[in-house]
Amino acid sequence: MAHGAPAAPAAGARASRFADAARPALADTRLRRNLGAAVAAGRARAAAAAAEPADWEALRDAGRALRDAALLDLDTHLERLERAVTEAGGTVHWAVDAAEARRIVTGLVRGTGAREVLQAPSATVREAGLPDALARAGVTVRATGLGDLIVRLGEEAPAHLASPALHRDRAQVRELFLRALPGVPPELSDDPAALAGAARAHLRDRFAGARAAVTGAAFLAADTGTAVLVESGGEGRMCVTLPDTLITVAGIDKVVPSWTDLEVLLQLLPRASAGDRMTPYVSAWTGVHPGDGPRAFHLVLLDNGRTGALADEVGRAALRCIRCAACLDVCPVYERTGGGPYGPVYPGPVGAMLTPQLRGVESAANASLPFASTLCGACTDVCPVKIDIPEVLVHLRGAVVESRRARPVPTPELALMRGLAWTMADPRRHRLAVRRGTRWARLLSRGGRIRRLPGLLGKWTEARDVPAPPAQSFRDWWARR
Repeated sequence: MAHGAPAAPAAGARASRFADAARPALADTRLRRNLGAAVAAGRARAAAAAAEPADWEALRDAGRALRDAALLDLDTHLERLERAVTEAGGTVHWAVDAAEARRIVTGLVRGTGAREVLQAPSATVREAGLPDALARAGVTVRATGLGDLIVRLGEEAPAHLASPALHRDRAQVRELFLRALPGVPPELSDDPAALAGAARAHLRDRFAGARAAVTGAAFLAADTGTAVLVESGGEGRMCVTLPDTLITVAGIDKVVPSWTDLEVLLQLLPRASAGDRMTPYVSAWTGVHPGDGPRAFHLVLLDNGRTGALADEVGRAALRCIRCAACLDVCPVYERTGGGPYGPVYPGPVGAMLTPQLRGVESAANASLPFASTLCGACTDVCPVKIDIPEVLVHLRGAVVESRRARPVPTPELALMRGLAWTMADPRRHRLAVRRGTRWARLLSRGGRIRRLPGLLGKWTEARDVPAPPAQSFRDWWARR
């Protein structure tokens, strides 16, 4: 017990940035009610869909093996992908980080002369910060997904990978449309079909006149140069067929060795993501074809920290992720906080393990994410490619601690830990500290319990009481006997 007691304040201190960001969500009863109902429904659908195939576990094993094989020979597969895309009439661009991706995409859009660009739902596009970069360049970005449109109108971060507006109920969406969506009739009801119809009417003209579109990709087949997009609403398919110029931004981790690998992955993704046997819209495109689809295709391959994660034998498991969001629906932390505290791109357990690796653990906000987990393992149980997320998070917690050792001025937490180590390294110092600490602790106690410890130690008592120490220690008792 003596060894475990100091650990809780330390973990609590590291998680303070996440905790600070989570407090508004925890206090918002409507948000928590919406989240609870939505993730419970998602869990039920995914569990029912996973129970249907007799070979579900074999599919998960195959998915894990396919993703690992792709990552272990990623350099080879990327070179094959570039050759295949180029031979099919497309152009490949390499972006070492988000800033370079923004520069490339902004230049491509400017080259088309377009003042407006369609954007299909994509976490990678958000990761690169492309919507804001294009807006600064004077280009209007039209979010085509219903969920993306809602969060864009509400000026907030997506709450979920698969359902960005999961945290809003239909009454809130109606209020938002009436306030921020041009041309919406005042008699608009909160019926889901009516809300979808209002969004569709708003976007229809934009689709017809679009000259350029930006999309992400769920997978990239290296042997054929094919990009694959999976979605539920069909907006992405409009983006990859109607505009003259199509720009696809994808992380280098999205590559799979061959087209046939999709046989496994396209069984796993829809069942784990939405409880569907097959996603309603699966779009695949390879280069350009005269008279059919875009006249120009550009593939921007984004690193942005992925190479560093790939070099980490434990952390690279996070790159196996296929963005199904199944881990979000079973996470007890996410269910109570929503996506906001995790940052603007990747919420939930996937964000807790991906964001610190892509952005580094040096900043307090990123460093707090690996501690935003109960390590219960529910996420691993449902992951379709069997990522051991708690193992990655524990590994990243160690990386956070190591990164802080090198600071010229230690954090208060690290100074406290060093002081405790110095005290416990000498029997006389330890005995003196225990005696004085016991005296002060008994003064703080009420009714045999300590409800609030001072300073950093107060993190321990935020969620629990501490028993008051006995008047006589075991060492004193032993010496007297």
